[in-house]
Amino acid sequence: MMTLSLTALIAILLVTFLGILMLLIGSKQSKSRETRSPYECGFDSQKKARSPFSLRFFHITLIFLIFEVEVALLLPLGYLLNQPMLSPGIGGFIITLILLLGVIHEWKQGALNWL
Repeated sequence: MMTLSLTALIAILLVTFLGILMLLIGSKQSKSRETRSPYECGFDSQKKARSPFSLRFFHITLIFLIFEVEVALLLPLGYLLNQPMLSPGIGGFIITLILLLGVIHEWKQGALNWL
C-alpha cells in the first residue's frame, strides 16, 4: 500500500513539474488568423457554411475509400497463400482484377483527372 501511494505521489509531482517547465520554456507566439483557425481540408473555415465547393474532392475521397477497403481484403492473402489450398490465390487474383478494372474505368471516365 505504501509503495502504491509513493508511486502515485511521484507521478503527480513529475507531471506537475513537467507542466510548469513547459509553461516557462514554451514560446509565446502571436497567433494570426491562419494559426487560430482549424484546418479543414478543402474548406476555408472563415467563409459561410453554405458556400459552394467542388464535389470533385468528395468523389476522389469515395474512390479512395472503395479501393482502400478492397486492398484491406488482400492483406490476409499473404498468409493464406502458404496453405495447401489453391482458392486463396484465385480469390486474390479476382480481387486484384476487380481493382484494376475499377481504376481503368475511373481513368477512362476522367474521374482521376484533377484539372
